Amino acid sequence: MKQTIYIVIILAALIGLLYASTSGLFNRSKDAYTSMSLPETVDYNFHIKPILSDNCYTCHGPDANKRKGNLRLDIAETALEELKESPGQYAFVAGNPKKSKAYTHMITDDPNELMPPIDSKLSLNSYEKRLIKKWIEQGAKFEKHWAYLSPKKKEVAKIEGSDWGQNQIDGFILRKLRENAMEPSEKASKETLIRRISLDLTGLPPQIDQTKELMALPAEEIIPKAIDRFLSTPAYGERMTQSWLDVARYADSHGYQDDSYRTMWPWRDWVIHAFNKNLPYDEFLTWQLAGDLLPNTTKEQLLATAFNRNHPITQEGGVIQEEYRINYVLDRTNTLGKGILGLTLECARCHDHKYDAISQKNYFELFAFFNQVDEKGLQMDAVQAKNEKFFADPPYITLTSEETEGVLDFVNMDSDQRINVMIMNDSAPKTTFILNRGEYDQPTDSVFADAPDIIFPFDDELPRNRLGLAKWLFDKNNPLTARVFVNRIWAMLFGRGLVETVEDFGVQGSLPTHPELLDWLAVDFMEHDWDIQYLLKKIMLSATYQQKSELRPELKKADPENRLLARAPRFRMSGEMIRDYILASSGLLNAEVGGPSVRPYQPKGLWAETNAGENRGVLTKYVQDSGEDLYRRSLYTLWKRTLPPPTMTIFDAPTRDFCEVRRQKTNTPLQALALQNDVQVLEAARVLAQRLVAAENDSAEIVQELFQRILVRSPKKEEFLTLNNYYHDAVALYQDDMEDAKKLIAVGEYEQLNVDPAKTAALMLTAQVIYNLDETITKE
Repeated sequence: MKQTIYIVIILAALIGLLYASTSGLFNRSKDAYTSMSLPETVDYNFHIKPILSDNCYTCHGPDANKRKGNLRLDIAETALEELKESPGQYAFVAGNPKKSKAYTHMITDDPNELMPPIDSKLSLNSYEKRLIKKWIEQGAKFEKHWAYLSPKKKEVAKIEGSDWGQNQIDGFILRKLRENAMEPSEKASKETLIRRISLDLTGLPPQIDQTKELMALPAEEIIPKAIDRFLSTPAYGERMTQSWLDVARYADSHGYQDDSYRTMWPWRDWVIHAFNKNLPYDEFLTWQLAGDLLPNTTKEQLLATAFNRNHPITQEGGVIQEEYRINYVLDRTNTLGKGILGLTLECARCHDHKYDAISQKNYFELFAFFNQVDEKGLQMDAVQAKNEKFFADPPYITLTSEETEGVLDFVNMDSDQRINVMIMNDSAPKTTFILNRGEYDQPTDSVFADAPDIIFPFDDELPRNRLGLAKWLFDKNNPLTARVFVNRIWAMLFGRGLVETVEDFGVQGSLPTHPELLDWLAVDFMEHDWDIQYLLKKIMLSATYQQKSELRPELKKADPENRLLARAPRFRMSGEMIRDYILASSGLLNAEVGGPSVRPYQPKGLWAETNAGENRGVLTKYVQDSGEDLYRRSLYTLWKRTLPPPTMTIFDAPTRDFCEVRRQKTNTPLQALALQNDVQVLEAARVLAQRLVAAENDSAEIVQELFQRILVRSPKKEEFLTLNNYYHDAVALYQDDMEDAKKLIAVGEYEQLNVDPAKTAALMLTAQVIYNLDETITKE
């Protein structure tokens, strides 16, 4: 009997398994997209184009050379017309998925008919297939790429039942949060906000007296006054310049193998000056692109054009002149694309862009704007340049100490000095050709300077030169210029742009998380005359910016990457900011503004590993500076392209061989080791410890004072007890081993104070603990 029951149970289980298999029960777990609900209205830009771009454009996109089957799917005219190789059939038929051959090939079970083909390793999930079907049913409407549509300033939505929000930005953020059943976070503490604002606007922690003065104000005045105060400091211009140097690919060396010295630092001084006097963005960029072409141009405007000479330049004998000259023009064109337009123009150098509707002809029409400079691929080799102190290739301007005491007083130059700085000068008109495969020696058809119509048509009334290009960029109907800059400022403050790919607003770039907010900010920025400080203050006065950064449990599940901004971001500072933070909090920072680059502490022998020989140029041996120059802001650290400052490199700084607008973000053991062992960090901890021991002596508050100097806020009870016990244990340890204490505090060249070695060593180690806290190197 029992045996019969077992057999029946087994048979029932097998029948159940067979039923589950045939009914697709097991398939559901494999396709989590099946249950996803479709939007009420399918949007081409935000729903359909990303699918087609990722899966179809490689073979059926803008690049005519790679196009298959004479089928182009990125524009309506060709996607909706009769198929050239299948008369009577269409890729997409509005309202009729069954007659849309592109769609039927996407959903077929026949591996020979399936698109994308199996060997492409690409495929559409069930949600994407259903999206395309619904889009076809709703009329298969194509739209111009969202980033090529001029931004419009829509009304800010009013959210019922909420008093959260301090300006228009918050209306857009709250609406998106409510759509996702989320709520914003509480406002951060005043101390946290003062530190946050100081870091964002100056790249430095607030000084204790600044914090105390601000905290003494009426509550409603603290944040606006903090913003105004930090915007008015010289450190603001330095902080903004630090970001711009990556865009401008600034370096103190030429690059390539010999990588010898160049004198471009006066341009860096100008950038600091421009930010500090709040030069509007349209003027700031126009001067850099075409200052030499302005009517009655000034020497300051000429100096600004060094922006377009920051690219690498070879000093190696035997190169082909035209090859390298072309490389320099290519670099300027690519910098315009990535740094200003937010486009991957370089992808159209060798062929039509595979994803964006930018042809190779478009690329070389933009190239033509920068192709009129009287320059050579090789002016002088590194050895000759060293012997003749030739640190700037023509065209250049000469700056004198007399001028820096007058019209160019923002340039920090020693007296009785003359410096040459490379600039732009259209003194050598050239015919520009489309280069086959982008090769310098394969010219084909000639082209004239122009801009892609797909972005915004170039007005025939504008001059066909860089000044005309600048005017085209700042036409208020240009869809990219304001959007790209506003997005970069947002990314600087929030760690991620509204468009995450700040360098790419094209088809393969990220979609904006809050498109209406991005457009509102772009239009508002233009309406306020491209005022950068106005833009910063607008964002900082929002409730969105002033939220706590705490990751609430419900947010960890609903929005772990904080794309919807239900809390303030929390991210590690750049290598430059971390070093400057440590110098400033220790009291070591030299606040001198501008001047030549300096050489702080660096491990020995690094430059020798990248040199072609000890006599090849000026930058073959690293000679460390001394005195106050060791403690300048990181902005002024000498930048050698083949080996950038190692501490900055460890914390993800680029080489600056080319324009970069978004740094990588990594977490590696080397970063922790640098903070624990770098001479600059150890010396800062020692100097801070000695000064506190000298001032406080046996004060019971010495650890609390140390904590507050570094982290701005007061320690919590548990934090204080832990650090205080650590300090006193270390004091006892070093009192029994005074020689070890003296050895520890001998680090660094800064003057030693005659204070108790044991207490200094113990407090130095305590400072090291605080400097290595996640909170210290993180913008909360």
